[in-house]
Amino acid sequence: MPFLELLLIALSMAMDAFAVSLGAGTTGLTEGPRPKFRLSFHFGLFQFLMPVIGWLAGTTIERYIQSFDHWIAFALLAFVGGRMLWSGFHPEKEKKQDTDLSRGWTLVLLSIAVSIDALAVGLSLGLIGISIWYPAIVIGVVTSLLSLAGLFIGDGLGKKFGSAMEVIGGLVLIGIGVRIVVTHLAG
Repeated sequence: MPFLELLLIALSMAMDAFAVSLGAGTTGLTEGPRPKFRLSFHFGLFQFLMPVIGWLAGTTIERYIQSFDHWIAFALLAFVGGRMLWSGFHPEKEKKQDTDLSRGWTLVLLSIAVSIDALAVGLSLGLIGISIWYPAIVIGVVTSLLSLAGLFIGDGLGKKFGSAMEVIGGLVLIGIGVRIVVTHLAG
């Protein structure tokens, strides 16, 4: 597979992670290097792992999850987006320790939500006989870098516009979830 083609695939796979990172950055809960590293690393890691899992699973798992994978991604993004909306409208009630997007189940849910489509990419590459390791590494690295950029950009926007950006970030997450569902239902 030519590198330019692989890079375009990686960029398209990383757009959801970038948008989620942008929204997460606006919350002010990912300030500092450690939370930014955790979030961008895990987004990249899951974007690396999901194509590998899809490639290894072959067609057996695809037929089982194909009918509802978009609903899983939507539910995860809507849940986290809803929490961000609530926090944006009630900033005085929200404790930073309780809503750190770069820790615990929130991190896992976001990582799965932004990478679930990568499972199908891995499956597709396996079906056409392409080795998965190099593409998975490129997809993971590109996703990590774009996620990190999204966090920094979102952090700047959050500092400038405050809790309004958190509301917008929550709406973006929910919008991404809706787009995933609509895309799968239309296709």
